[in-house]
Amino acid sequence: MTLIDGLNWRHATKAYDTTKKVSQEDLNKIVEAARLAPSSSGLQPFRLAVIADQGIKNQLAEGAFNPECMRECSHVLVFAAWDEYTEERIDTIYNKTTDERDMPRGRFDRYTDMIKNMYAQQTSEEHFTHAAKQAYIAFGLALAQAAELRIDSTPAEGFDNEVVDNVLQLKEKGLRSVLVLYLGYRDEERDWLAPMKKVRNDIADFVLTY
Repeated sequence: MTLIDGLNWRHATKAYDTTKKVSQEDLNKIVEAARLAPSSSGLQPFRLAVIADQGIKNQLAEGAFNPECMRECSHVLVFAAWDEYTEERIDTIYNKTTDERDMPRGRFDRYTDMIKNMYAQQTSEEHFTHAAKQAYIAFGLALAQAAELRIDSTPAEGFDNEVVDNVLQLKEKGLRSVLVLYLGYRDEERDWLAPMKKVRNDIADFVLTY
C-alpha cells in the first residue's frame, strides 16, 4: 500500500478496540519516522513520550477532551518541545553531530554562535513556540507512517497540557507537551466516523498555481 493509499484510508479514529494492540515492531517504525523528521538547524528540539501503561493512560485521560480514546487506544504518543533554547542544548547536538561524522568539535561554531545570538534576543515563550513547530513536523510523519501500516490514529491538540506535563513530569525535563497521537485499531461498531466519506478541498481549490 502506498502512502497516498494510507492517507486516503485513515481518519481520526473515534473509538478503539481494546483487545488489539500495536506490535512493538510497528510501534518502532512509527517512532523512527518521528525521530528522522527534519528540524530547524537540525536541533531536534522536542522529545517523544511513548505510553503503553494503562495506569498512566488513565491518569492522562483526566486532561483529555476525548478521554475514551486515551484510555482505550493501544499507545499514546506525546510530542513535547523544549521549553527554551540554551547554549548547552545547542552545543550538545552539534558536538554529537561532529563526533559521529569524525569532525573536530567546534567545526560549526560560526553557525552555532549565530543561532545562539539569535535565540538570546528572544523570550523563552518564543523559543517554545518555535520548538513546538518542529514537533508538528515529526508528528505528521508519525501519523503518515501509522497510516501506511494501517494502524489507526487520532491526532489531538485538545487536552489539558498541565495534566499531561504533570503526569509525565515533563517540566522537570525541560519540556512542555504540544501534541498527542493515539494509536491502535478502530472499533468498527463504535467508531462513528469510519463509514463516512473522507472530505477534503478539491485540488483546484487547494492548490494555488503560478
